[in-house]
Amino acid sequence: MLRRLLGALAVVLGLAAVAGLVLVRTELERRSPVFDPPQVVRVAGGEPLPMLAKRLGEQGVLASPLAFRALARLRGEDRRVRSGLYEFAGNATAADVLDALVRGPQKLELVSFPEGWPVERIALRLEAAGLGPAERYRELAENPAFAASVGVPAPRLEGYLFPDTYSFGDDPTPEEVLGRMTARFHEVTGERYRRAAEEAGLTLHEAVTLASLVETEAAVPEERPLISAVFHNRLERGMKLQTDPTVLYGVPGRTPPIRQSDLARATPYNTYVVPGLPPGPIANPGLSSLDAAVHPLAGTRALYFVARADRTHQFSETLAAHVRAVQQHQR
Repeated sequence: MLRRLLGALAVVLGLAAVAGLVLVRTELERRSPVFDPPQVVRVAGGEPLPMLAKRLGEQGVLASPLAFRALARLRGEDRRVRSGLYEFAGNATAADVLDALVRGPQKLELVSFPEGWPVERIALRLEAAGLGPAERYRELAENPAFAASVGVPAPRLEGYLFPDTYSFGDDPTPEEVLGRMTARFHEVTGERYRRAAEEAGLTLHEAVTLASLVETEAAVPEERPLISAVFHNRLERGMKLQTDPTVLYGVPGRTPPIRQSDLARATPYNTYVVPGLPPGPIANPGLSSLDAAVHPLAGTRALYFVARADRTHQFSETLAAHVRAVQQHQR
């Protein structure tokens, strides 16, 4: 009797094992739906495997989150999943997804920054791209120790985050992102630019500061050297620069248009109040503005400019001519 029971139990267990193997194989061979366009997934550093499997299941990337977790542990790859961006076209088994996350190619995050953006806009753009909180970028940009660590000759990063398109992969830290952008600045400028600044009577920081003023004033690229010449002429004569973009810079909550009371506000950056250059850049200039700052247009005696309706400027050598130009274009 006992022998029959043991035999029956063995048969039941054998059938259960076979059924279990069939179930496991079925789960492992289940495929996700096809995606058009492909599904892009960001894997955060340190994300627990169960949480990742659940999220991939909810997004449709995994047909069987349970099979994915079991396979990862069976292979000893549950701690080898790499952070970063991945692109899935679908029709994938648990093994396909695991292979992609452990050994497959990553999708690079491309982020572009136009010339003239200040740190605040760059921080928000990086946050929107999923590369970390904007607040952390603001903190680093204002940190003198971090600025020194990336070779910036100033206590802040404003002006030294070079406008370009960057590719980021493998879940970079904010420190790495800003390090890439400042490294690009050093690569583009180099010792050549420092020498050109000295020949123009400027330190590197003064040149970058002046370039940021040119960048924020010039809507037409070919006017940059002429705008730079106006600023150089005013500096040589000890005149205040009186450039509008500096008026609201660093004033919490203030946005254009500029009011008369703003022109009189005593801030370190308001060039209607503070003589000479402001203490640092007010934006991140591109190469054309950087070059214009150290190579102003020669031979011009213009001291003033006013914007026309088409965003070009009318330049004047005297205050009387400038007043007439302002009246003309205001009308």
